[in-house]
Amino acid sequence: MAKILPRKDVVIMGLGWTGAILAQELTDAGLDVVAIERGPWRDTATDFNIGYMPDELRFAVRKDLFLSPAQEAMTMRNSISQTAMPMRDYGSFLPGNGVGGAGVHWNGFVWRFHPSDFALKTQLTKRYGARRVSELQLEDWGVSYDELEHCFDQFEYLTGTSGKAGNLNGQMIEGGNVLEGSRKRDYPTPPLKMPYASTLFIEAAKNMGLHPFPAPAANLSRPYVNPLGVSMGQCTYCGYCERFGCANYSKGTPQTTILPVLMKKKNFEVRTESEVLKINLHPDGKTARSVTYVDRAGQEYEQPGAIILLCGYGLMNVRMMLLSGIGHPYDPASGEGAVGRNYCYQTQGAGARLIFEGKHFNPFIGTGALSATIDDFNGDAFDHSKLDFVGGAGISCGSSNGRPIGYHPTPRGTPRWGSKWKKAVAETYQNSLGIGAQGSSYPVRGNYLDLDPTYKDRFGRPLLRVTFDFPDNDIRMANYMSDQLEKIGRSMNPKELTVSRASKGWNSVPYQTTHNTGGATMGANPKTSAINRYSQSWDVSNLFVLGASAFQNNAGKNPTGTVGALAYWTAEAIRDRYLKKPGALVPA
Repeated sequence: MAKILPRKDVVIMGLGWTGAILAQELTDAGLDVVAIERGPWRDTATDFNIGYMPDELRFAVRKDLFLSPAQEAMTMRNSISQTAMPMRDYGSFLPGNGVGGAGVHWNGFVWRFHPSDFALKTQLTKRYGARRVSELQLEDWGVSYDELEHCFDQFEYLTGTSGKAGNLNGQMIEGGNVLEGSRKRDYPTPPLKMPYASTLFIEAAKNMGLHPFPAPAANLSRPYVNPLGVSMGQCTYCGYCERFGCANYSKGTPQTTILPVLMKKKNFEVRTESEVLKINLHPDGKTARSVTYVDRAGQEYEQPGAIILLCGYGLMNVRMMLLSGIGHPYDPASGEGAVGRNYCYQTQGAGARLIFEGKHFNPFIGTGALSATIDDFNGDAFDHSKLDFVGGAGISCGSSNGRPIGYHPTPRGTPRWGSKWKKAVAETYQNSLGIGAQGSSYPVRGNYLDLDPTYKDRFGRPLLRVTFDFPDNDIRMANYMSDQLEKIGRSMNPKELTVSRASKGWNSVPYQTTHNTGGATMGANPKTSAINRYSQSWDVSNLFVLGASAFQNNAGKNPTGTVGALAYWTAEAIRDRYLKKPGALVPA
């Protein structure tokens, strides 16, 4: 039997980006907050020490910082006609494990979604007509870019984001992203120094009439003190960002931005290596009473709370709602139900590899978000009237790393092993660059999340089942992007150009991206969204669900900047509205 603990004002599942932001804001408001984190405590000085952090085998190959299937597995299939099978290892995406979550091992891109991304159904229907988007299951988010602008700003200044504004209060600024939504002020630190590969890309893009700019990065271009008084260091371009913690205190993570302040507060507590099993509701089902969790010794506890926050990785938030009987599970046959609806991924597959002679790109000098980007073909920034798809992609060229195990580009026709392979690696290492297109992912009726009817975890709970394949619209979009990559690549006059193309058949084995979105989407209609515009459950008024699970669609950008903005938006709503009058913030 679970041991019942004293009631807290706020109980948080997960202490990654969203959990840390909400804990910081709500403890500042005087609330007594506890975070329950499945993974271990992680700290920069002890866990990401410079003496052992640049260990590619341990962290990039053996995935030391990531969730293992033994802790939580999932099943996957491409369509409802298939039987889902368990993922025996996480490959396609890599959820984090421990304090900081995926905010520890991310590359550091801090994008703002385009204004049109938040009202995609309205935008595309108005511009192209309802028939044009009839194969998609689009919904607006219920919140606008303009409402979120100050929240994007908060997250950028928390993380010390390095970048250059392109649209400052409606004034277009050359060298920045002139296609971005209007912002009130510039980034807190200047852009990173562009590597040689990016400068060649910038030159080529400008010659084609495009608008390149430095990607916004939470890899700091100079020392910085954030609004919480936490000091951060200048990036050393070591090339160990993605899949690694930052030993230099120069990548924005919960450890380098919030936790040094949060952990000193008497009204905050974190319980690590403790897994939430379910959310317990009051008899009427309209409010949550507590969460049940088990610690590493196997002891079960019930932690009551006035407010419950789901701040886990997005897929885990959806599973927790389904396990707890919160909301109506989505049914792809009828199209009814909201929990599990509109699961989206990120459309990868469009890429170009360029090989030159005598360029010496020094790929080992890099950092996670070090790149130049164009948004000319992203979202609805370009006219789709004569095209056979909607959506788009950010096209980028940069240098994130040149690590010895994972980075060894070779020309076409090179053997995969042996002396000829070694010779090709040695000759190509310094002379190759890549250009990639990170595409939008739009929802369709058959892509969704639910509980698997067969497979269970070590506690006897059903696993989450992922049913997903790349929609035809998104494949057509990605192939169009491959055409643009080829044009840009050829203009750079490489010795060899290889262009890849996307195809149907999502495969969970090879790594693609950790950008899973949707399943507990936000919106204005409780029939097509699980949470309202303030991230509050339509069905359980003291439950708020944070993270990328709220996205109705995924843009051609990394999601973390928008996740951070929504976290501040939700914290503001709880502090300024809910605490004054607990209950539904939006009528159902």
